[in-house]
Amino acid sequence: MAIVAIPIHQTAWLLIAVTLGFAGCVERTISITSNPQGALVYLNDEEVGRTPLVISHRFYGVYSVRLELDDHKPLWTKQEAKAPWWEFPGPDLVAEAIPGLAVRQQWHFDLDLLEDLDPSAIEKRAQQLSQMLEEKP
Repeated sequence: MAIVAIPIHQTAWLLIAVTLGFAGCVERTISITSNPQGALVYLNDEEVGRTPLVISHRFYGVYSVRLELDDHKPLWTKQEAKAPWWEFPGPDLVAEAIPGLAVRQQWHFDLDLLEDLDPSAIEKRAQQLSQMLEEKP
């Protein structure tokens, strides 16, 4: 029986190819819901859709979040996408190789109704503001 010797560099390439063939990829998502549903969502001033929605994200950290819905006060806030411990440098190399691994963030927002404003109250407030501007030098 003959023994076939495979050069080390070919063995390394074969090992890399096999590893990549079985490698997974961490799925990172943010699920955004609101009460009531149907609010238009902006993340970092980019429109991403209407609630309820699930989006993929690439980075962890603080996001600027804005929700808008007719007859409701717009909501501006910040929300943090927190990384699990295994996404830090070092363990992340192993985590990336595990098939089916997922990080799912869930954010929920409650929107307030706009208050019914009396047109005469709006006019009165406008006059007050106008007077304040006229009084300042």
